[in-house]
Amino acid sequence: MPERLTDLLAALVRLDSTNPALVPGGAGEAPIARFVADWLTRHGIPADLDEAAPGRLSVIATVKGTGGGRTLMLNAHLDTVGTEGMTRPFEPVIQDGRMYGRGTYDMKGGLAAALMALLDARNAGVRGDVILTAVADEEHASLGMQAVLKRVRADAAIVTEPTELGVSVAHKGFTWHQITTHGRAAHGSRPDLGVDAIAHMGRVLGQLERLQRDLARRPAHPLLGHASVHASLIRGGQELSSYPERCTLQVERRTLPGETPEAVTQELEALLSALRADPTFRAEHHLTLARDPFSVTLDAPIVQLLQAAATRVLGTAPTVIGQTFWMDSAFLAAAGIPTVVFGPCGAGAHATEEWVDLASVEQCRRTLTATIQAFCA
Repeated sequence: MPERLTDLLAALVRLDSTNPALVPGGAGEAPIARFVADWLTRHGIPADLDEAAPGRLSVIATVKGTGGGRTLMLNAHLDTVGTEGMTRPFEPVIQDGRMYGRGTYDMKGGLAAALMALLDARNAGVRGDVILTAVADEEHASLGMQAVLKRVRADAAIVTEPTELGVSVAHKGFTWHQITTHGRAAHGSRPDLGVDAIAHMGRVLGQLERLQRDLARRPAHPLLGHASVHASLIRGGQELSSYPERCTLQVERRTLPGETPEAVTQELEALLSALRADPTFRAEHHLTLARDPFSVTLDAPIVQLLQAAATRVLGTAPTVIGQTFWMDSAFLAAAGIPTVVFGPCGAGAHATEEWVDLASVEQCRRTLTATIQAFCA
């Protein structure tokens, strides 16, 4: 069993935890979940496995306090994206203070820091409980986080996704939409009979471009910038010499705190309603997935205590940041748990070269430990 932080991180990287929902045949989280649970148990910390779906395991572990204190959750995800284009993704290599390998940065560095902080909490004698949730499927549908939240609650949470040792208090959400335009199939030589569904989708694309320009003119979020919309995938037509009967467009709308899926849906419906003034234009629209944006106030106790702890560890006040990508922190916040994101430095999330700065992983661990001692005292 690895005892040092660097050795623990290396052991985690060696375990293939590719999300099978992203890569068919991927190893999934079961091997790494069992390793984490066994490692915790061997260090005197009870750990349970939670199976959100067959083979999709998360870990819930608790260091019980002496009683009367606040409960703090540390959260990390176990899964990684795929490894196409990488030569030896599961062989951790250390060079110039960095560890290279799939998952080092996103986010086994943060997981290792949280695990070691849990050991520190075991020896700290604080009054409140400290819970670790190491969850499955964050990179796809967050099955693990949603299942774990049915079993655990906390007074606050820290998600240890990489933040370059900044204190992240906001991130964007997103909604996915499917728009289908309907034409009339006919031979390509008979424009009198055919209606071009793809051409009609062109009108939709033009409206989306106008919407994007409008979003860019709206007031920006101080940490996240502007909301956005883009056309992601499109498919239509039957063959070259026929009028296309159907065209389907997949749209992604990135949202800011305060924007709701209902409001975004109405926004797109208004866009289509304007086009329906043409009686030949037929289209339908469905919201297919929504993930809320995340924010926490700067005066939340967990934010203030984490900032103070990081300042002591780093020797300077950490930067307060927002992040454009989505994280499980949104589910924690939606469950009524004040949440902040704090993690190590590095680069290469979802890229063919991924690395984490090892000194920053240790600084993350020390900041988590100091925050636990303050919050759970």
